[in-house]
Amino acid sequence: MRMALAHGTLPIKLLSTALAAALCLSASFAEAKPRKQSKAKSSSSQVAKSSTSGSGWRSGQSAIIVDGNTGKVLYDDNADALRHPASVTKVMTLYLLFEQLDAGRLNLDSDLPVSQRAAAQSPSKLNVRPGSTIEVEDAIKALVTRSANDVAVVIAEAVGGSESNFAAQMTRKARALGMSNTTFRNASGLPDRAQVTTARDLATLGIAIQDRFPRYYKYFSTRSFTYKGQTIAGHNRMFGRIEGVDGIKTGYTRASGFNLLTSVHDEDRFLIGVVMGGSSGASRDTRMAQLINTNMNRAYAGRRVTPKVTEVAAAAEPPPIPAPAPVREAKAVIAPLPTPQRLAYAADPVTTAAIAVRTPPAGSTEPIKPVAVKTVPISRPMPQALPAPTFAASGGPVPPAALTGASELMGPPPNAPIAAVAPAIAAPVAAPLQPVRTASAGPVTLPAAAAPASIPPAPTSAPRMDVAKLAAAEPKPARTEPAAAHRPGWMIQIGAFGAEREAKARLDLAQAKAKSLLGGAEPYTEKVTKGSSDLYRARFAGLDEKGAKEACRLLQRNDFACMTLRN
Repeated sequence: MRMALAHGTLPIKLLSTALAAALCLSASFAEAKPRKQSKAKSSSSQVAKSSTSGSGWRSGQSAIIVDGNTGKVLYDDNADALRHPASVTKVMTLYLLFEQLDAGRLNLDSDLPVSQRAAAQSPSKLNVRPGSTIEVEDAIKALVTRSANDVAVVIAEAVGGSESNFAAQMTRKARALGMSNTTFRNASGLPDRAQVTTARDLATLGIAIQDRFPRYYKYFSTRSFTYKGQTIAGHNRMFGRIEGVDGIKTGYTRASGFNLLTSVHDEDRFLIGVVMGGSSGASRDTRMAQLINTNMNRAYAGRRVTPKVTEVAAAAEPPPIPAPAPVREAKAVIAPLPTPQRLAYAADPVTTAAIAVRTPPAGSTEPIKPVAVKTVPISRPMPQALPAPTFAASGGPVPPAALTGASELMGPPPNAPIAAVAPAIAAPVAAPLQPVRTASAGPVTLPAAAAPASIPPAPTSAPRMDVAKLAAAEPKPARTEPAAAHRPGWMIQIGAFGAEREAKARLDLAQAKAKSLLGGAEPYTEKVTKGSSDLYRARFAGLDEKGAKEACRLLQRNDFACMTLRN
């Protein structure tokens, strides 16, 4: 019986084991295909939503360049995609602080108390101690240079009572300025999934803070300051790299990447640039430099035509802070304006002169009658010492010019044979005339266009005038530019530097990188003064339009800032 049962149970056990194995194998094949499909679906979903991770963080690159004079967007790349502002948040923190200064509720020397919570913030920080105070002006400079998170909370608590209340005020202010896609949850920009903005909104803030607080905006150009004996250096590397940069703020967190808001005033042009989500500080700065240099020539050069950014009436209570919303089309931040006309390159001033060419015969009382000749435009004279005076065919010096105050007269070259002069006078269009410099005002009379036999020969020598005195009497230009600056055609600029040796070194490196395109160009530096500092522009002259653009494209691919200029 037992044997039978044992023999009977053995097949049953084997059968059940085989059945279980079959079921497992079947299950394995059944799951293989769904797993593969799931992986493919996940991959496509990741591509479709590359800017939003599963944890809710917003990542990715975006950028915008706005012409501050017209409000026109010159370049945008995902400008309305939600991103985390990081420390660029502190621009809005200072906006609300500047309001308090403007209203007289605080002064630059007012003391702000430091709480335990403020002192405990994560770096970067100024390391202020709880229970101590910091003056408003030092607090402003600490945010601009070190981007101090502890000081940002000090400001928030002093103005809003608490950081959460202050963040609600920041969000309400953003809505009032038209920053419809911006939400703030703290004053420093430390990581928070719900604290989001866009490149377009930050460009609006960059213009608005200059419009509203021109006096206090100047703090954004602070490169370093001294606090309790320690020199605090700034993080903004755009100073000296791009000519005309006057601020304003960098930012970085792991979730946001490297961000930068930049303002540039170069003569009559005004650009605001935003770059977000850079992979490194260097790549972010390089991209900003390329965008500014590429679009500077497209910017409107003239008086501002767009109205200043103004605030709309805000609600009595701060609006609730929403969770991050999906990317949607943003409303226009800046009022639409007619497209301004580009200013043409101004031509050099044209100086013209007419020449009296008829002299009455000896003993005649007939008045001198001018004979019309061709008027030839001449280029602006280069600053240089005056040449020796020119003498007329009669043997005396040519009297200085008095025709419409012209300082350059058209006439034959000095001491030219009269036989060669007469045909040119008789038929002025036959050959180009040579400029003759004169020293002061007075009538100019040249010999009559009579037969060569009746014209006395030109003198072979004559007394010379004191050229040194004439040169001293002539007004000196404010700055003498290199000869290369006056070469016709096109030029390129590869940056402006704080020292001439840096500019020359950059020129040498650029010429080595683009030898095939810049071999015939003429490198030179040009010193300019911006505020209290001197900059040296690094330029190549003597190019045509096509060559200048090709050289810039090649240099930009090699991490050079480059822009083309028409000479």
